[in-house]
Amino acid sequence: MKIVFASDSDYEYIKERDHHILENLIIPKIRQNEIFILKNDDHDIIGWMRHSYFWDNTPFMNMIWIDGPFRNNGAGKKAVLFWEEEMKKKGFKLVMTSTLANEEAQHFYRKLGYKDSGCLLLENEPIEILFTKTL
Repeated sequence: MKIVFASDSDYEYIKERDHHILENLIIPKIRQNEIFILKNDDHDIIGWMRHSYFWDNTPFMNMIWIDGPFRNNGAGKKAVLFWEEEMKKKGFKLVMTSTLANEEAQHFYRKLGYKDSGCLLLENEPIEILFTKTL
């Protein structure tokens, strides 16, 4: 698997698939290197990862998506470890992410060393579990 920073040419791909980001934020996030594109060995795009900064100072992984046929083979783990290394290179010592309490992803993050660090409760929504990891 190859992981690269998204470029302007990835805009349409992201716009069509990532339904959790405002369209007008895609290009700025691409240009700030806050979106990674995941590719298989044939150079086909198999997913993406997007991050921002919690409190404007702590890297927060907002979204990781791996297309169905490529899940459960280590691609997600490789992507998260790659992102963590990129954040470490930038001098960060802590990263964050979250997932809904009714999603299996919580177990994935715990296996990667993330610790439960709180939760967010929104009306009529499952609890959002916040995770942190010291790099």
